[in-house]
Amino acid sequence: MFDFVHEKKRLVQIVLLLIILPFAFFGVDSYRHSGDSDAPATVNGTKISKQEFETALRQQQDRMRQMLGANFDPAMFENPDMKRAVLDNLIAQRLLIDKATAAGLTVTDAQVAQVVAGIDAFKEGGKFDKARYVSALTEKNMTPLMFEARVKDELVGQQLRDAYTQNGYAANTVANNIIAINEQQRVISVAQVSLQSFIAQAKVDDTEIKTYYDQNQQEFQAPEQMKVEYVKFSAKDLMAKADVKPEDVKKYYDEHQAEFSTPEQRQASHILLTVATTAPQAEQDAVKAKASELLKEVRKNPTQFAELAKKNSQDPGSAANGGDLGLFGRGMMVKSFDEAVFALKPGEISDLVKSDFGYHIIKLTAIKPAQVVPFNEVSAGILSKLREQKAADSFAELADKFSNTVYEQSDTLQPAATLAGVKVEQSAWLTKGLATDDIWTAKMLQAVFSDEVIKNHRNTAAIEVAANTLVAARMLEHKAASVRSLAEVQDVIKQKLLNKKALDMAVKQGKMLLGQLQQGSHPALDWSVAQTITHAQHGALDVAMVRQLFQADSTKLPQYVGAESPQGGFVLVRLDAIKNGENPDDVKRARYAQQLRQMTGDEMFQAYMADAKKNAKIKLKLPEAATETVKP
Repeated sequence: MFDFVHEKKRLVQIVLLLIILPFAFFGVDSYRHSGDSDAPATVNGTKISKQEFETALRQQQDRMRQMLGANFDPAMFENPDMKRAVLDNLIAQRLLIDKATAAGLTVTDAQVAQVVAGIDAFKEGGKFDKARYVSALTEKNMTPLMFEARVKDELVGQQLRDAYTQNGYAANTVANNIIAINEQQRVISVAQVSLQSFIAQAKVDDTEIKTYYDQNQQEFQAPEQMKVEYVKFSAKDLMAKADVKPEDVKKYYDEHQAEFSTPEQRQASHILLTVATTAPQAEQDAVKAKASELLKEVRKNPTQFAELAKKNSQDPGSAANGGDLGLFGRGMMVKSFDEAVFALKPGEISDLVKSDFGYHIIKLTAIKPAQVVPFNEVSAGILSKLREQKAADSFAELADKFSNTVYEQSDTLQPAATLAGVKVEQSAWLTKGLATDDIWTAKMLQAVFSDEVIKNHRNTAAIEVAANTLVAARMLEHKAASVRSLAEVQDVIKQKLLNKKALDMAVKQGKMLLGQLQQGSHPALDWSVAQTITHAQHGALDVAMVRQLFQADSTKLPQYVGAESPQGGFVLVRLDAIKNGENPDDVKRARYAQQLRQMTGDEMFQAYMADAKKNAKIKLKLPEAATETVKP
């Protein structure tokens, strides 16, 4: 129990991602039992709500934006396949949790508390800090209850996942064979037949260029484009106008003391002698007797508590530190331990305390009183929060008016801009189907390039491009899709045809040379210096070429293989020698076997989940779908 966080470091890292990279496909009880008639999926009778789906989609979008930076394209999230992938992940997580629960796997509140307390993002000065915890969650629009429910789900699911992934099988013979294959080396030399050497020989006439142009009109399409004026209205625009009085800030502080306070914490050390609650009574009595003798020794020499803990405690997470458990709040330990600690005075030593883990001897070392963060330290944050709330409320009130104004006065955007208190802006040239940023999303471009805008010269509807952000636009200039003229593209076509002819000649020459080499001839070629490759490390050679080399007959060397190069031309490779790796020692064999067990364990887990999905009752209803799919 007390070594839980140490044993679950990987899990703590996973849980931390819920805060640092908010992309988590977990349910929350408040979502699961909602009466959402638009739920995009139902798994064994439990709904995945529309809110849960949209939150997961938005969090995936945030994560991708962080990863890709300037290369992020919001349009990818308008793709039904992306939405289906997000929903499939939600379904898989729901099935995992359902299966784990059905198998009787549980996680205690104390274990959840220990994981949360072990996350660095919630610590101040190396210790868990409640104010920081609440603040970090608030930034991600989560409450402690929601977050802890997610942590609990992940812990339960992880137990079932680990039961498979940590119990794969790999025989030593298999490991030896994999090592031999993976570490075998092949000594090769490479010769290139470059297409560049044939460019001068390639000839293209005007007829060929015209024929290519006529037969490949789609390559030369100039896409439809438009320049628009637009109005962007968001809650952020209202922040500066949000009037928050000082007394409102103070009132919020007074009414939400829990947000700014840290409850009393206690620091204790303990000595644990372990015994299972299911152990025979005689074994339990023997451990209790030993603990009683140890308690007498501790009380006789209380200053030696730390040394006695190092010598006798069977809690690996704290024994090396003299039994020190650090600071913790009420309710973070198992009930019997918790009650004993909070009944002690500093320096006092408890009687024997029985828990599910065995017998504890506890010493209270310090008390950190409950603290409230002073008003002046949090007033700026409260002011910002209240402004955001007021701006969001004002936005909600004005959003319908904004949308109605855009629709009712469809020949101008100025009234809508005046209502929102913003300026009418002008875009650069927009290309149909090419989303560029958070404003010109695929959904917005679909509205811009509609007949209503182009033919009827009306405003678009007010489109929600992000949370609390509406955009409306109208056409200024329009360029219809067209085919670029032959004169514009003939040089491009000519170069393309020259390269194609040169490549054909290079490949033909390469295949002829390969045939000569395989028949025993020795044509003059510029072979590279010898190099050694393995399956994993093969330099510039592509995977298909490496596969040829390792499938080549090794009984008679040299052997020759060749193929068209992905970079253009033809590559010839001479296999000169084969070097087998050294016989693996126990350490290497164990490392490979562990990787193989992980792989087989992962395969078993995936097969288990595939079977769970196959036999589950899954009802799908994606937002774009016109029909539902029911899987019995």
